[in-house]
Amino acid sequence: MRVDVISREYPPEVYGGAGVHVAELVRALRSELEVRVRCFGAPREEEGTQAYLVPGILAGANPALATLGVDLAIAEDVAGADLVHSHTWYANAAGQLAQMLHGIPHVVTAHSLEPLRPWKAEQLGGGYRISSWIEKQAFETADAVIAVSDGMRRDILRSYPSLDEARVSVIHNGIDLEGWRRTIDPDFVRSLGIDPDRPTVVFVGRITRQKGLPYLLQAMRRLPHDVQLVLCAGAPDTPEILREVQEGVAALQSERTGVVWIERMLPQHELATVLSHATVFVCPSVYEPLGIVNLEAMACGVAVVGTATGGIPEVVDDGVTGRLVPIEQMQDGTGTPIDPERFVGDLADVLREVVMDAPRAHAMGEAGRHRAEQHFAWDAIAQRTRSLYKSLLV
Repeated sequence: MRVDVISREYPPEVYGGAGVHVAELVRALRSELEVRVRCFGAPREEEGTQAYLVPGILAGANPALATLGVDLAIAEDVAGADLVHSHTWYANAAGQLAQMLHGIPHVVTAHSLEPLRPWKAEQLGGGYRISSWIEKQAFETADAVIAVSDGMRRDILRSYPSLDEARVSVIHNGIDLEGWRRTIDPDFVRSLGIDPDRPTVVFVGRITRQKGLPYLLQAMRRLPHDVQLVLCAGAPDTPEILREVQEGVAALQSERTGVVWIERMLPQHELATVLSHATVFVCPSVYEPLGIVNLEAMACGVAVVGTATGGIPEVVDDGVTGRLVPIEQMQDGTGTPIDPERFVGDLADVLREVVMDAPRAHAMGEAGRHRAEQHFAWDAIAQRTRSLYKSLLV
């Protein structure tokens, strides 16, 4: 069986959880299958991987149109594959076109949903209508749709009610348990401006509306001043959200010490070290299909505080591996808290509860590592994915 996997992100050009997922899934699948990767960006040296640049004529076009230009070239090159598997709307058009052109099954993995990310209109303008159309067409014609959580499956069926439920399966994200593990190096974190001896809250994520970073910055103002905040945050969606975060960080820094903002993307080993020195990892997202960052923190033995939304409750065992923060959300697709002040207050209360009880936080971290080992190993996830492929080729 030859499977062509299509993704905008692929190492070393990885910006978020989807790219991490694709890289780890491909590595696990290749133990038994021929897998060819077709990704966006600069040429890659990895065998069986081909990268595609935006056609010159579309270099200055709306990003959605530029994406379609890449997808056309990829769809042509899928010739000879038995099955095509696309990840995110950026690759969905290539998958659907290859399905029609070459007469092969198309599998889609849903890492997020355009109808539930209306703020993308800030980034793409009219291109958001194009990205939404691409995703809708691909999902409704795919031979199988993989949701990375039960919460995501519910969102898919709500967003695309014409889909046959039988074609939507849940296969969770996984975690590289060797690459992500507890790594203690006080001198290294000090070099980043982090005090390894202070109670510490760590956030890792892109600067987007869905990640809820402005709510975290407000919540931190209510925590004791000896609590340190480390933000590993970059790749802003828009200048507006970047400016909002910059103003929030500046306001917090004017009130307290120990607010560390690392804007560059840290290599895995360095990020694992930062995570390992956290008392608690926080995921204040208002939209999160699963949240690979939560698994990364758990694999490093860190307690996780996350919003009780999307797939996060399927990862964080409330009271055992961390705590869930309650939230009531608007049903307009934005995920905005109905009562933002209450959400900020609840987030602050739960963070204070965990970060100020170091022994309990440590026990939660150990339980989190065990949960990651038992439920989110990539070998098992790859096996379920291969089984799905084979069911489509019978």
